[in-house]
Amino acid sequence: MSLDAVKNTKGRILGIDFGEARTGLAVSDASRLLASGIGNVPGGGLERSVAAIREVVEREKAVAIVLGLPVNMNGTEGPRAERIRQFAALLQEAMPEVPVALVDERMTTMAASRFLNETGTRGKKRKGVIDTLSAEIILQNALDRLRGSLL
Repeated sequence: MSLDAVKNTKGRILGIDFGEARTGLAVSDASRLLASGIGNVPGGGLERSVAAIREVVEREKAVAIVLGLPVNMNGTEGPRAERIRQFAALLQEAMPEVPVALVDERMTTMAASRFLNETGTRGKKRKGVIDTLSAEIILQNALDRLRGSLL
């Protein structure tokens, strides 16, 4: 489930930062140059999240999904990564025509936090946008890699 899975598709890509409380979402433009945050869906378990993502894929006319995979700084994967792999498998099962790629999301939440600190975003507002911003960063990194063919 690498970016190779989405490389040969044409159209918009949905970026996802999965979380138990909220799942952040972003979508690319049709030319795959820019990622834009589109909000989040509330948590509620894997199956409920898959159903919500399916609706977003249909609404946004996404042809592929990029899902952030939490990798430890030393390159190993922990229990959270296993949960993401389960989620990816359920997404692929629910939408076999939409390839799902897992991409390393190391440092995306830190980058999102740093940006929100610089813009003075605090409290409840911060909680509502950090997952969306993380999804946007995950997707933009994937778009940059796809455009540069750094697979």
